[in-house]
Amino acid sequence: MLAFDLGASSGRAILGILDEHKLIIEELHRFSNDPVEIRRSLYWDILRLFHEIKQGILKCIKSGHRDIDSIAVDTWGVDFGLLDKNGTLLGNPYHYRNPIPDEYSAEVFKLIPREELYSRTGIQIMKINTLFQLYSFKRNNPSLLSEAKTLLMIPDLLNYFLTGVKATEYSIASTSQLLSADNRDWDAEIIERLGLPENIFTKIVPGGSIIGTLSPAIANELGIGQIPIIAAAGHDTQAAIAAVPARDNHFAYISCGTWSLMGIETTKPVINEKSAALSFTNEGGIDNRITFLKNITALWLVQECKRQWDREGDSLSYAELEKLVWEAKPFVSFVDPDNETFIAPGNMPQRIREYCRKTNQIIPEGKGDILRCIAQSLAIKYRLTVESLEEVLGKALPVIHMVGGGIKDEMLCRFTANATGRLVETGPVEATAIGNLMIQAKALGRVKTLEEIRDIVARSFPTVRYEPSETTEWGKACKTFKEVVR
Repeated sequence: MLAFDLGASSGRAILGILDEHKLIIEELHRFSNDPVEIRRSLYWDILRLFHEIKQGILKCIKSGHRDIDSIAVDTWGVDFGLLDKNGTLLGNPYHYRNPIPDEYSAEVFKLIPREELYSRTGIQIMKINTLFQLYSFKRNNPSLLSEAKTLLMIPDLLNYFLTGVKATEYSIASTSQLLSADNRDWDAEIIERLGLPENIFTKIVPGGSIIGTLSPAIANELGIGQIPIIAAAGHDTQAAIAAVPARDNHFAYISCGTWSLMGIETTKPVINEKSAALSFTNEGGIDNRITFLKNITALWLVQECKRQWDREGDSLSYAELEKLVWEAKPFVSFVDPDNETFIAPGNMPQRIREYCRKTNQIIPEGKGDILRCIAQSLAIKYRLTVESLEEVLGKALPVIHMVGGGIKDEMLCRFTANATGRLVETGPVEATAIGNLMIQAKALGRVKTLEEIRDIVARSFPTVRYEPSETTEWGKACKTFKEVVR
């Protein structure tokens, strides 16, 4: 099986072989995913990404694995492409960090009050959501929207390029804030009240559906057969959650990368006044499950700091930067990672210093001071989130499973255990690609249940446990954090 896992900064092609109830993986191809800014608008280079997918298939063939049983693609959420009546792409998709004027959000809430929008969809209200992007199109570029005949979320768009089939996978559709939480289909009333064209939305298929095969043209181009294409979990978060190696259903998870998605898994949406006030979201998962979680801006801040330092000619590796963090004095200053100041790309070190200045804190100057400020703030954000989860659910969550590329930052994992006062189990790093592969295996009939998937993951990949310590100091830091970011 071949998984294409595309994140906000890079993509990879991962080969998976399921052998005797053990999954073996191999990275075949890795490539950067670089947004392109043109005239103050930010786009995804979708054609380059599709080219890299074809290169990944070719590398799989050249490595001796011509007998590919299936292929699946997962990506980030909320973004989309538009096709015209001939199925031609109407321009590069916009990046979710492309700014949307505040006035457009205010207009949306006049048409659908914020409370009603949340109660209908169960989705955390964020300006990056597909709903707000489409409303921005209606106000800014109505001719483009009127020409569109099909909307496809990013993984579905890439599946369309591979197969010619237009379909929308459930997990990625749920990130749009255009799905009804009750019937798990497009909410026609929301679409109508916003004045959006209802005909552009395609049929929703469950995660793990075989939607078609590699088109004859691409099969001929690559010199391979018409391989089945599976809509696994189009949303990378849901693929990662499927790969959490938990032995029971009573756990909290953090899928950690550019964003951190922290929550629990349930069978039905959790929508009430508390969940709305605390900005929790209900996204579609695998096997008709719901992931009740919070979106937290995470290693984006670190990535942007490193990019700025690289631009200034002062480039250090992540390992070198982590060493500087350990040398920095603890609990000096804090930031709210989700503050709007930090959304757009740019000079992140300067923004962090400015945030600390405005909140009357000691201003972090050195690289280690800035990164320690970010890591400590993120760990405390995890603490507040798990406490909020327990408050909404009315039950304790003593174990946190951390998966994804962010767990390579051992300092952040240790900080998370200390800040939350809970056992933290980390691994696997490639959780998203592994979940993608195992959902493919389920679609092909090789495994039967999500529990079996998790059992195979637990036996195939090592985990690391972090026991909490220094909890008194972190408790004091949490109080300071609340005073600063309120």
